[in-house]
Amino acid sequence: MSGSKNAALPIMAAALLTGGTNRFKNIPTLRDIDTMAALIRQMGAEVVLERGAVSIATSGVQNLVAPYDLVKTMRASILVLGPLLARFGEARVSLPGGCAIGARPVNLHLAGLEAMGAEIDLVEGYIVARAKRLHGAEISFDSPSVGGTENLMIAASIADGRTTLINAAREPEVEELARVLNKMGARIEGAGTSVLTIEGVPELHPVEHAIIADRIEAGTLMMAVGATHGDVLIRNCPLEQLESVVAKLRAVGVRVESTGSGVRVSADAEIVATDFQTLPYPGFPTDLQAQMMALLSVARGVSVITESIFENRFMHVSELQRLGANIVVRGRAAIVTGVERLRGAPVMATDLRASASLVIAALIADERTTVSRIYHLDRGYEAMEKKLRALGARVRRIKGKG
Repeated sequence: MSGSKNAALPIMAAALLTGGTNRFKNIPTLRDIDTMAALIRQMGAEVVLERGAVSIATSGVQNLVAPYDLVKTMRASILVLGPLLARFGEARVSLPGGCAIGARPVNLHLAGLEAMGAEIDLVEGYIVARAKRLHGAEISFDSPSVGGTENLMIAASIADGRTTLINAAREPEVEELARVLNKMGARIEGAGTSVLTIEGVPELHPVEHAIIADRIEAGTLMMAVGATHGDVLIRNCPLEQLESVVAKLRAVGVRVESTGSGVRVSADAEIVATDFQTLPYPGFPTDLQAQMMALLSVARGVSVITESIFENRFMHVSELQRLGANIVVRGRAAIVTGVERLRGAPVMATDLRASASLVIAALIADERTTVSRIYHLDRGYEAMEKKLRALGARVRRIKGKG
């Protein structure tokens, strides 16, 4: 498995807190990584992307603007707001874009920064933030926000005094960010729990660090193996971060076993239906809901999938229906009645994880399926077609058809 995109992006943004050269390894080759590198580079940083690594030197950062042209393609761009404001006292960041999977407001980020002493205005689609010096505060999230937790944790690392984040996100990527910040000299406690305490320090220093593996890529491959009744050994698989996913896979008939050389995933029995609900970590991740739906589309019985994180994350349903899936959406629930076979057809990816679900469905559909708009796929999966082809899939990228 490749390095985690969702861990790498906030860590790259956190490099803005230091004045030297940071080097991060196990970086996946993805469009979102390229976007974050371009965003930091246009601020004056020196960013060198190599195969599997990135070096970021931020001593030359002078431009404190994150422009719309870059931010519109990737929601994680908002993560530069905290470090710019904390280190330089001001920032101008475009309101973010990214996948159109529902409302993901940045109000939690902004309210937290205001509690830490920032003055924030919205001007012509930009967040304009100023603060002579951020100070510690107690901030309680109405609901766990991964991006909000990360932005405020980064900013609080060099703020004056203590900051406490209550009902914070517990995702492994948040824990990894805290690990890197502490390596830089921050004083963060409670990462991986719902309460984070950050004691601000005057400054941080650059580090070298290898990013954790991508649990969403691993989960996606597990579901592809189950759907195709395959037998695959996954190396560099963060199994301990996938407990809720593995429990559901085992419930539907997929075997997942830890071995000395990796995690073996196989399925030779019939796949059966199950119900599940997406939840914040450690619950079933919303980023794997679409892929699990593709697997359940050929399961025996009726499955009910409840999406509790994003209100508009069933856009892949209509495309799976084009392949013959029997799915009915009722509000935040999708009722999936398994069918014996899917059939190939032209389909269109609507967002990052939806694109992966269509690939899984295409692997088990009769005849040929063409998935268009795969630039979504390239945002979060490194060389997916090459990895699948190495496992026996008949898949190829058609140049000019992305």
